[in-house]
Amino acid sequence: MDITVLGTGSADGWPNPWCSCMTCAWARSNNELREPTALLIDQRLLIDFGPTVGGAAERAGVSLIDVDTVLITHAHFDHLAPQHLLTRSWIKADKPLRIIGPVSVMNAIEHWIGPNDPVTLHPIAAGQIIELDGQLTGTTVRALASSHFDGADALGADAVLFDVTTADGKRLLYATDTGPLPQVCVEAVRNAEFDVAFIEETFGHHTNHMTGHLDLATFPEELERLRLVNAITSNTHVIAVHLSHHNPPGDLLSEQLAQWGVHIVTDGTQLSIPPVVQGTHSTWEKLLSNPPRRTLVTGGARSGKSQRAEALLADVTNVRYIATSGSRSDDSDWMQRVAIHQGRRPSTWLTVETLDLVGELSKDDPRPILIDCLSLWLTGTMDRYQIWETTSQSAQRQHALAAIEADVSALVEAVRNVQVDTVIVTNEVGSGIVPEHESGRLFRDLLGRLNAHVAASCDEVELVVAGRVITL
Repeated sequence: MDITVLGTGSADGWPNPWCSCMTCAWARSNNELREPTALLIDQRLLIDFGPTVGGAAERAGVSLIDVDTVLITHAHFDHLAPQHLLTRSWIKADKPLRIIGPVSVMNAIEHWIGPNDPVTLHPIAAGQIIELDGQLTGTTVRALASSHFDGADALGADAVLFDVTTADGKRLLYATDTGPLPQVCVEAVRNAEFDVAFIEETFGHHTNHMTGHLDLATFPEELERLRLVNAITSNTHVIAVHLSHHNPPGDLLSEQLAQWGVHIVTDGTQLSIPPVVQGTHSTWEKLLSNPPRRTLVTGGARSGKSQRAEALLADVTNVRYIATSGSRSDDSDWMQRVAIHQGRRPSTWLTVETLDLVGELSKDDPRPILIDCLSLWLTGTMDRYQIWETTSQSAQRQHALAAIEADVSALVEAVRNVQVDTVIVTNEVGSGIVPEHESGRLFRDLLGRLNAHVAASCDEVELVVAGRVITL
């Protein structure tokens, strides 16, 4: 199953073009534009048909030419723009197009179909199943009950959600727009074990909206309901959509959702759900076909930087956790710290204790990487070259420094060329007083340069202070 996420926003998009709130300002400053939510599956199946779909497809580098089936959740304008059918009729298309949706959708579009355009309408209600044929033979569409009705009109009264199983056996949940799920919907997806689920989260911390949508209070509750019936499992990739400016700025929203094993993607993201790779628990590491993301997380001691790094990969079943601390069996305090770290990590994560970061970063392994941490790697590297046994001006010191710099250069190059998402933890040690001892000053200087070089090779750098994250 290949998916192009054409849109991830709510009806007014994000930023709202008329709004100057903090989150709209954040979106503008970060060049993040979210159009109304829509998906394209395997180039042939389109879910939701809002006014921006055509332009979104072009920007994503895909075409709607091969689409032969459109699923529409309900007749609100951001999900249904019937003028698309008028412009289709202008090219005298001879390829059949079937449209599946509630009766209100059928009523809204029937007069927009050109007289000779081979468009067929297939009304569907919650609980009904349609087996697709033609190019989509083997694909099954099931409508699910939604609670999307804002009380203003009857168009939302017959809104549905979609449960789609493609011919290759992959299963997708498309759950927008809806408030808390009707119990009949939850029961309908019992043991579904979705491969991917797109679930709306419209209103963020604005919880008194009184609409048929979810917010950051109700979203995790619905997620838990779906997990309890085995509809969402540890292998389900959950993506929040229908996002609006009522949410926190995107980086804070991403942090919040990561705690629940959920993430957000940008409009135009290409997703691929490949066959299971032998020997791994899941293959979500290859899901995003975007280039790998490299993130450096820095901060002081006990600042929360390790927890932040783990949260960035909390939704991934398989992670290579590279521990650079080594064994200190004679240090009970250190062993207790290690035990706390190990207890936080999922049992499916692979822990590798090594200083060979270049080797680990260069492996042909699809699992994302978390390195904790660079400061301990530098300590081990300095020990390996016996730098503490040299004097400051000696030839031996200069030889050791040159060897360390060579290892740093190799590590930076490996970070630059890594092929999987990678999160790297380091310590910020240069903000205090000048160390009293020469050894402390040397370590501070080397780590500062190491951090700067690695940061220059990363896509994002975050500073954690008192548990709060500042994006640098």
